[in-house]
Formats: sequence, structure tokens, C-alpha cells
Amino acid sequence: MAPDEKTSTVMAYTQASMTRGDVITKETMRVSIWLRTQGVPPYIYLHKPQVVLFGGTPPKSMTMEEIFIPTAQVIGFHLAPPAQDPPDYDATELNRIMQPVEVLMGGCIVKGKLRISSQTDMATGLEVMHVAWVSIYEAEISSPYLPQFTMQVPMLVVNPDRVNFGLA
Repeated sequence: MAPDEKTSTVMAYTQASMTRGDVITKETMRVSIWLRTQGVPPYIYLHKPQVVLFGGTPPKSMTMEEIFIPTAQVIGFHLAPPAQDPPDYDATELNRIMQPVEVLMGGCIVKGKLRISSQTDMATGLEVMHVAWVSIYEAEISSPYLPQFTMQVPMLVVNPDRVNFGLA
């Protein structure tokens, strides 16, 4: 590892898996919004990953020394608790609301809040967004395949083209 780099434990989700591992980034990088930046590599390279595969019953878990997840397959991403970055928005910004949502993310369900304009509804907000990654705040992540699994995170990013948004 170079002197200007750091290690962060993250969670990466695909349609068929959930992976926890360590990623190396530049020291100045806000890891929670890393996938939104210009320098995202084609693969998310995780050290010492713990992987849960949702392809069978029951789900299978495995560990490896390293894993390379194609960034194009990632549908959700966040820092693993207890680590967290400061919010990625200005709380004093006018005309914004926190819309409660339930996000179907592969084998997981995310209950959280999506920050949208107070001048629009959820459907219009999603249609005009045109971004590769959307932040979900105050999120609780669970899985119907793993009843004992529940995780609280202050923020995660999801790919809006690869998840489903529901209103509770």
C-alpha cells in the first residue's frame, strides 16, 4: 500500500451476492461515494472478502483471499459499519424532502430515505434523475434469505437502473 492510500471495509451487492471486504483507495477518497467518481475501475478489488451467494437454498457463504467484482454488476455499495462518511448533501438546501422508500436490491431489502425535490412526486423524481448512482439514507438492510441479518447504515449508493423502488 502506498503512503497516500487507505484501507476501508465495504459491502458490495450484486443481483446474486453480498460481499464484505477491504478496498484500497486514495487517502482523500470519500469511499461511500467512490462509485460516483470518474476514476472508478472496471473491477471492485476486495481483499479478504466474505461472500454470501443467494443462488440456492439455503444461501452459501464463502471466504477468499481476494475477489474482483465487475463494477458493472454492482447494484449497491456502502462502508461497513461502524465506519461512515459525512452526508453527501447540504441539509439546508431548500425544496428537498426525504422520501421513505423500500428498495429491492438483489437478495436484500433496503428500508431508507431518498432525497428528492419537494416539488415533484417519486415517479417523476426517478424519471428525471439521470444518474448512475443514487444515495439512500438512514438505511436498514435485511434479507428474507438470511432472517438473522440486519444492518443499519447512514448511507449507501444504489444503481437506480438495477434495483426496484417501492413506497411503503
